[in-house]
Amino acid sequence: MSLDPTARATLETISTATITTLLLKKGLRNIWMRGPQPFTPTAKGKRLVGPAFTLRFVPAREDLATPESWSSPRSTRAAIEDMPEGVIAVADAMGVADAGIFGDILCARLRKRGVAALVTDGCVRDVAGVVGTGMPVWCRGGAAPPSVAGLTFVGWQEPIGCGGVAVFPGDIIVVDDDGAVCIPAAFLDEVLAGGTEQERLEAWIVGKVEQGEKLPGLYPPNAENKARYEAEKKR
Repeated sequence: MSLDPTARATLETISTATITTLLLKKGLRNIWMRGPQPFTPTAKGKRLVGPAFTLRFVPAREDLATPESWSSPRSTRAAIEDMPEGVIAVADAMGVADAGIFGDILCARLRKRGVAALVTDGCVRDVAGVVGTGMPVWCRGGAAPPSVAGLTFVGWQEPIGCGGVAVFPGDIIVVDDDGAVCIPAAFLDEVLAGGTEQERLEAWIVGKVEQGEKLPGLYPPNAENKARYEAEKKR
């Protein structure tokens, strides 16, 4: 589950907003996860990239969602020990906002494992401690009760739905101040090819707006402005 360093470096220059636009043009409308927002200081103002390592929760069932389950071979603890360095852990918590799926101890271990970020449509607990670990977290918020108060952990590295988005192991996750997006692995090359150029074009447009130019014909650029952009790009 590695990502080529050059691809990672390129994606770190492409905003999630640009990625959603590029993939919209390819027919993919549902890649932005509802719920995960930058939560810890190490998440805010950052853009991080990595392959998805998925985790799945289902509604709590009393015989399974117990503190004893934390010692089970099928537990979040076991899943963390399977996580390679550089992945982004993506947890489907069904949008549950009254139970924290990870706390400070688990986030400390994620950090030690070299996991790039934690993304979930649910919540974390022990917020002060989580912040203290330095783990970049995108989530819905904080909640004091443990995961078993509302959820049952059932597995990892299988397809999940996080924030209404289908995420498969190995899909590429990009997170920044606008939230989290999933790039299906089959579309990675297209995002890499078009993303940098789109960012460059939009920076040019912003410059023209700051010079007082009007938006019609500029954004999106008509043929004349496309020609201007290409000419100025070569200078």
